[in-house]
Amino acid sequence: MEKYAIINQETCIGCGNCEGLAPDIFDLDEGGLAFVKLDQNRGTIPIPENKVDNLEEAVVECPTDSIKVADQPFNNG
Repeated sequence: MEKYAIINQETCIGCGNCEGLAPDIFDLDEGGLAFVKLDQNRGTIPIPENKVDNLEEAVVECPTDSIKVADQPFNNG
């Protein structure tokens, strides 16, 4: 099953846990906040199947629960 992810940048504190655990998925922007690299944090491109374990680990390690995961694309249009 496909997984989609976004970062709630309103609650993100830029700790870098997600980027450290899943650098192929997450990065920090100029302001130091995390975002999903695959689709510029829109939640519209599925996470590659071989990276889902990294995604799930990042979700667990996010101290602010800012990583949101869904089975369908997020509607950010």
